[in-house]
Amino acid sequence: MEEIDFFLKHSVETMEKSLARLSKELSKIRAGKAMPNMLDTLNVSYYGNSTPINQVASITTPDARTLIIKPWEKSIIGEIEKAIINSDLGLNPQNDGEIVCINIPALTEERRIMLVKQARASAENGKISIRNIRKETNEQLKKLLKEGFSEDLIKNAESSVQKYTDEHVKKIDRILEIKEKDILKI
Repeated sequence: MEEIDFFLKHSVETMEKSLARLSKELSKIRAGKAMPNMLDTLNVSYYGNSTPINQVASITTPDARTLIIKPWEKSIIGEIEKAIINSDLGLNPQNDGEIVCINIPALTEERRIMLVKQARASAENGKISIRNIRKETNEQLKKLLKEGFSEDLIKNAESSVQKYTDEHVKKIDRILEIKEKDILKI
């Protein structure tokens, strides 16, 4: 019984990690609004070390279309600007010697449709991940059946795994729905 509980608990934890990974992935899809977490993946050279940008500067959003990056040391401002230019974010930073300002352009309808497709693909990958977790857990449960565990216990466990799978797929659908509304909002 403990082994079954272990597999069920492990599968739920893994499904939760998949949801968290999806949420993080979707947060990187820019919906036309300035968000400080847009720069979370950027690193700058700080005294010879690759350091996350949010550890060498404060990032604020004075309005919906502007990011302001204020480095704690002015000497690093050029590195911050270079990291943004060299990133795949498609942003154009402006450096005034004190801060780096980024104006986020409004999204075109074509770009919004592309971003929705990208979000849907990420969500589908999340669902596939959840289903793979279900498959792996069910395979482990079948091994326990061969080891002599009661068929009723295994069937109940498989039913629980399916319930968790369905719940997590619904969560993915809700996350995607919110992201699509965010992207399509003008």
